[in-house]
Amino acid sequence: MSLRLIFMGTPDFAVPTLLELVAHGHEVVAVYTREAKPAGRGMKLQPTPVAREAERLGIPVLTPKTLRTEEAETQFRAFDADAAVVVAYGMILPQNILDAVPLGCFNLHGSLLPRWRGAAPIQRAIMSGDAESGVMVMKMDVGLDTGDVAMADRIAITDTMTAKDLHDALAPLGARLIGIAMGGLERGGLRLRPQSEDGVTYADKIAKAEAKIDWSRPARAVLRHIHGLSPFPGAWCEAYIQGEVVRLKILRCELAQGSGTPGELLDDRLTIACGHGAIRVIEMQRAGKLPMKSDEFLLGIALKPPMRVG
Repeated sequence: MSLRLIFMGTPDFAVPTLLELVAHGHEVVAVYTREAKPAGRGMKLQPTPVAREAERLGIPVLTPKTLRTEEAETQFRAFDADAAVVVAYGMILPQNILDAVPLGCFNLHGSLLPRWRGAAPIQRAIMSGDAESGVMVMKMDVGLDTGDVAMADRIAITDTMTAKDLHDALAPLGARLIGIAMGGLERGGLRLRPQSEDGVTYADKIAKAEAKIDWSRPARAVLRHIHGLSPFPGAWCEAYIQGEVVRLKILRCELAQGSGTPGELLDDRLTIACGHGAIRVIEMQRAGKLPMKSDEFLLGIALKPPMRVG
């Protein structure tokens, strides 16, 4: 017997989980997502990735501005769902909503809780040099990612991984895990365990001021900073090119041989000295331009010693 579920999610990361629930035969009676926002050249309202997928599947879509009203609670309860699944919804669920479904609300979180509770777990794991990340299914309470954990899966973080790479690996991993968890919930055999109070860290939202590259840091820390912010918002530096100061986003790099003054170009292949060691730029983006490989960027532009970036 399948579950009646409410699904709550917004970005691309949540789409595989919605599809997994449908594929497992659960009845998704409603999808909650954030409101459409203007985007693109014409600034037309663009529905969220989850909204687009739900509409394709013929599932009712709701975009409430808040869940803290009596009307919102009444509407939520009216779906008569067994449980709710929440994946990167972007809105806090108050206690009355958490209590509105008999089996509870279950969240898929992109970290190994209690490490990296909060808004940006994927980025923070990379930026902090973590050796691994993962996904966890948690029964929600009113705290910030503090609920009891049902199950988890892990993945190694390599120095080649950007935030997009890790995001794209965790999304299907999490979808599979939710499928297993909801199967256990359906059979009455889903076991929960409290989170440890040791090792709690918080993944604060990425601030714009963090994006500027600090070349005085060791090369591996610079690499992880760059990859953790790729592709958005993008770690950046400035270079003096063809008579003007140009902002460059560095999207992908690798560790390289060499040393020098932090920010110094060590060759004509965009090898840049850090506080200790160096990195070589692989992919970058000039302000107002599309991303490109460094070899392509260097065509017709002479960037070589003794230039520096800042």
